[in-house]
Amino acid sequence: MFSRALRVQRAAAPSLRAARAARAPTVGAFRTVTTDAASASLEKGVPEEDDKPFTINLSDESFETYELDPPPYTLETTKNELKNMYRDMVVTRQMEMAADRLYKEKKIRGFCHLSTGQEAVATGIEYALDKEDDVITAYRCHGYALMRGATVRSIIGELLGRREGIAYGKGGSMHMFSKGFYGGNGIVGAQVPVGAGLAFAHKYTGRKQASVILYGDGASNQGQVFEAFNMAKLWKLPALFGCENNKYGMGTAAARSSALTDYYKRGQYIPGLKVNGMDVLAVKAAVKYGKEWAINDNGPLVLEYVTYRYGGHSMSDPGTTYRTREEIQRMRSTNDPIAGLKQKMLDWNVVTEEELKGIDKEARKHVNEEVAIAEAMPVPDTTPQILYEDIYVKGSEPQYIRGRTAEENYYF
Repeated sequence: MFSRALRVQRAAAPSLRAARAARAPTVGAFRTVTTDAASASLEKGVPEEDDKPFTINLSDESFETYELDPPPYTLETTKNELKNMYRDMVVTRQMEMAADRLYKEKKIRGFCHLSTGQEAVATGIEYALDKEDDVITAYRCHGYALMRGATVRSIIGELLGRREGIAYGKGGSMHMFSKGFYGGNGIVGAQVPVGAGLAFAHKYTGRKQASVILYGDGASNQGQVFEAFNMAKLWKLPALFGCENNKYGMGTAAARSSALTDYYKRGQYIPGLKVNGMDVLAVKAAVKYGKEWAINDNGPLVLEYVTYRYGGHSMSDPGTTYRTREEIQRMRSTNDPIAGLKQKMLDWNVVTEEELKGIDKEARKHVNEEVAIAEAMPVPDTTPQILYEDIYVKGSEPQYIRGRTAEENYYF
């Protein structure tokens, strides 16, 4: 009986293949998420007033979905918002370039992970949230700290190991915290379950807020990521898991380390949304949609931000041994998030060339001044008071902490 069934199936195979071929789309019809940073278009004219909303149309290649209806392909914005988005991305890049210089001057030591090229992700996310929402990310965190309200001087001061840095000079590149921002985490993927805990806190207290939980494509295969997915789905947590897919986990291309590179489908039982991470407007639209989904008791989402880093994994990585210089230059010249928004603002008569030059000049001046202040900050005193601070909540300290030897104790 089994062999007869096989024979019948084989006999029918040619006609089945022909039917499938007739239904299959041509290769040219296949669509995927673009990384074009200037893909949005204007629906109508732009109003004269800076604060009057107008509508833009996002490219139909801005999103891909998994078990989810796509976000609206229209987005309301204002002239002021576009100018502020542009300035924030320029300041972020200028700050990262300053960090690059200080590292090469050996003023910044240890690890230093820059996000040049990925500015649209941090900026777009922030413009979709409010300050009561949470953000937690991995070690490529400088732009997120800035967007969450940190100052350039506190971030650069932290990189320099100064007392007035955002974590008192103790955290460095990987560990930065501010209100609503929970790091900057150095252990690959470890921030994902912590972010699920932040989302649980929102649900437990009844707050209509969401937690944005970010990790890289290199961390996407970590076990704790999937454990967090499972708990978030079981408890219907307002968690927006998000993979920043910048194509390379350290020096390994995504396809060499991941059997499934559609990271937005990794949630399996969690709906997914893939977004053009080089277009700040598409990122804002996706996260705004995701937050509404999550806070209305629909449970978590898994997002994938398709982006690109121009530099190496860290400052110690030239970034050219596992990819070509031509690839990097092509992305810089054709897909840059800052240049893309700049072009749209000019096309839509939101700003003039002179106004943009003024924004660029002011951003550079601001960063240069902040960096100078950071370099002038004092280094921490090498005292037990500073070494052991912030370990215990005040009033809960033990009598003493043991030092390097049994005789060396620090008394509170």
